[in-house]
Amino acid sequence: MAKIHPTAIISPDVFIDPDESTEIGPYTIIEGNVTIHKGCRIGPYVHIQGYTEIGAGCRILTGAIIGSIPQDLKYKGGKTYLKIGERNTIREFVTINTGTSEGESTIIGNNNLIMAYVHIAHNCVIGNSVIIANGGTLAGHVVIDDFAIIGGLVGIHQFCRVGRYSIIGGCSKITKDIVPFVIADGHPAVPHGVNKIGLKRKGIPPEKIAHIEEIYKILFRSGLNVSEAVVELEKMERTEEVVCMVDFIKNSSRGIAR
Repeated sequence: MAKIHPTAIISPDVFIDPDESTEIGPYTIIEGNVTIHKGCRIGPYVHIQGYTEIGAGCRILTGAIIGSIPQDLKYKGGKTYLKIGERNTIREFVTINTGTSEGESTIIGNNNLIMAYVHIAHNCVIGNSVIIANGGTLAGHVVIDDFAIIGGLVGIHQFCRVGRYSIIGGCSKITKDIVPFVIADGHPAVPHGVNKIGLKRKGIPPEKIAHIEEIYKILFRSGLNVSEAVVELEKMERTEEVVCMVDFIKNSSRGIAR
């Protein structure tokens, strides 16, 4: 049987996987249509609510509030969802909201580290193996792609996107999309070069890193505007990195930071 502390309050509508690896800590409240899968460890004083699903092997620490209604004046009630994948660590006092409109979701992938006091607002989409450091604040509809790192106290404007393998310096303000593979910092944040150390740590071979640097130079150091730079990138061999960058730029709703 799952290990549920006697002081925890569990609504009858909640499903908790009965495996003995599943733990619910003292004074935690779980209510609504919540599903908690095998091997989750929920700490003390956590509040999980709404239409929330938490994948296997997640760890949620003291005081987190998961699946609360969105801080959005457009919210009119109804079924909105939070879907959390597997093996995520959600630290102390994190707040994560559901989607805003009927049927919409906030989505978090797998293997993410979400540090203390992070806020993830309605309709955000977090990929896999993302790190969001202490106090990071994501407004509604923000997208964070795989392997991105968000520094402490970073504020991200609604509808912004951070590309994969990028790293954002602490206390930055993001008002436009941050392209993949870069280091970004500032008020507002802009790219300051390729995230070479991060790419190396993730096992990206040197020749691919050099190729990414070529892409970066065309986009940010050639004197071309964004449209002209995309034309030049499309003349290159259609490597995974080129396709990733071109698709990111073409799909940017807020424009890219330069």
